Amino acid sequence: MRAPPISDYALLSDCHSALLVSRRGSVDWLCSPRFDSPSVFGRMLGAEAGHWVLRPVKGRSHRRYLERTLVLETLHYTPTGIAVQVEAMALGRGTREHELGADAPGVVLRRVACVQGQVEFETDFRPRPEYGLVRPLLRAVEGGVLAQGGADTLRLSSPVPLAFGDCGAQGRFTLRSGESVGFALQHRSRWEPLPRAWSQEEIAAWLEDTVQSWRSWSDLHQHYEGPWRELVHHSGRVLQALTFYPTGAIVAAPTTSLPESVGGERNWDYRYTWLRDASLTLEALWVAACPDEAWRFFDFLTSAITQMQRGQDLQIMFGIGGEHDLSERVLPHLPGWRGSFPVRVGNGAWTQRQLDVYGELLGAAHRLQEYLGKLHPDGMRFLVAVADTAADRWAEPDQGIWEMRDAPRHHLYSKLMCWVALDRALDMRELLGADPERVDRWRRVREELRSAILEHGWNTRVGAFTQSFDSDVLDASVLMMPIVGFLPASDPRMRATLEAIATQLTDERGLVYRYLGADGLSGEEGTFLLCTFWLAHAYALADEVGRARETFAQAVEHINDVGLLAEEVEPESGELLGNFPQAFSHIGLVNAAWAITQAEERQRQYVAGQVPAPV
Repeated sequence: MRAPPISDYALLSDCHSALLVSRRGSVDWLCSPRFDSPSVFGRMLGAEAGHWVLRPVKGRSHRRYLERTLVLETLHYTPTGIAVQVEAMALGRGTREHELGADAPGVVLRRVACVQGQVEFETDFRPRPEYGLVRPLLRAVEGGVLAQGGADTLRLSSPVPLAFGDCGAQGRFTLRSGESVGFALQHRSRWEPLPRAWSQEEIAAWLEDTVQSWRSWSDLHQHYEGPWRELVHHSGRVLQALTFYPTGAIVAAPTTSLPESVGGERNWDYRYTWLRDASLTLEALWVAACPDEAWRFFDFLTSAITQMQRGQDLQIMFGIGGEHDLSERVLPHLPGWRGSFPVRVGNGAWTQRQLDVYGELLGAAHRLQEYLGKLHPDGMRFLVAVADTAADRWAEPDQGIWEMRDAPRHHLYSKLMCWVALDRALDMRELLGADPERVDRWRRVREELRSAILEHGWNTRVGAFTQSFDSDVLDASVLMMPIVGFLPASDPRMRATLEAIATQLTDERGLVYRYLGADGLSGEEGTFLLCTFWLAHAYALADEVGRARETFAQAVEHINDVGLLAEEVEPESGELLGNFPQAFSHIGLVNAAWAITQAEERQRQYVAGQVPAPV
């Protein structure tokens, strides 16, 4: 059976883990109890890696998230009746606002109700723990099904009698108008006490409480008013759903090895937290959530880092609990989504040198200046050390923001972010307690960096800033130059760069590639939604609001039916590619929408005679 499109899936989360459920009612991805735990259902990466189907036998469906929540509601229209299906991962009972997910019990809830006529349903429960390696033994127990195998125990609360076979449980049942059935799935380690069955009343009550929990979080946090308001608010909820509540870490995506090109080798595990994302994430949280979430994320990052104490490079990524060793391995028994092999667990990029992380971290700290008083003095000294290290190492080559797996280069973006590190440290010099001699050095090196970027990053032949020093390759990461304040977007060199990227680094849909040069890997990749949002953002900073809106609209055309974005878009088919949903894409959406809002306000003030005309 051909794997469904990535865009077919909806996300459910309890802020500890997440699952993906298809339009056809199949849970094809669930890791438990953490985002980075081995999968219990993994059919997205292999037909035999487990799934849980719950759907009508016949009919058509329409789905949506209930207003201001990530609780999924699906309306089923069948030849004999109409039914409603509601699904969620349970949040802690009574947890509200900032405590969303605090006491999450680790339970998947699925409830179907017939509202007209009668509807026949089918269910097929086939757990396959440890990425499909374990075929558990299933047996009937009071109130449902118990599955045990390897280190895992699963209990499915089900009022429907099920038949057993092929290490699974299957059944059909019919509901008439006014009738409903609820299911609850709990996961435990083998050595833990067996979970008890949940009653129908409990399932209904927990679903309603989960709705209220999401709405309380949205009501407290989401106050953005501007273009694409609903998309921005929804993206804020997606970022919250990708947050690991115990630490505040945000995963780049809840999946591994969904490919950047169908059948290719560019398949990576994104269930970790990247320092690279820090400053952009905080900007997005500021707009679409609130400073409290931003602070928790920053506090996690600074707590996870220890290498600076030993004079080593700053590690670029961490496990969601703060783990450092993210060693990469291949799962040879899984064929991958549509044959995209290998399937990887772990991420070898954790050992790479990426000098941009110094700027990402100090950019994040700069955004949270009013909160830095909460930092321990050791934390302040750490930020000073980050700036010192940027000053020491900016001239060295690295792997760059895109984690290239070939020889290190002098990436422009890495130099740019070292400049950001020093620029932000200088602005916070009093808060950081930096002594005059150190401040003088930061200022001197910042100017050296600026001169080097302008001399070696600008390519006269290309007529644009390029990927690395003295390179001819265009790269979308240079769009960050005006976004971080290195050059105004109205600077002639930046305008030329925007034009070069818009005409030479886009597909026929107007979506932006990261780059088109060699990177040490075989095969090609799709266009990057984040980079497209960067282009819209840069246009907004240049006060080209029309082009900003047009570019933004081209990107959001590729949101799926429940408002989720992947990392990439396949240039020919327009199909979503890459791990899903992708935090960076939603971050780019939020930040670009905010930039366009600000540009429109500047235009309004200019028309009203309140500010000078844009340059």
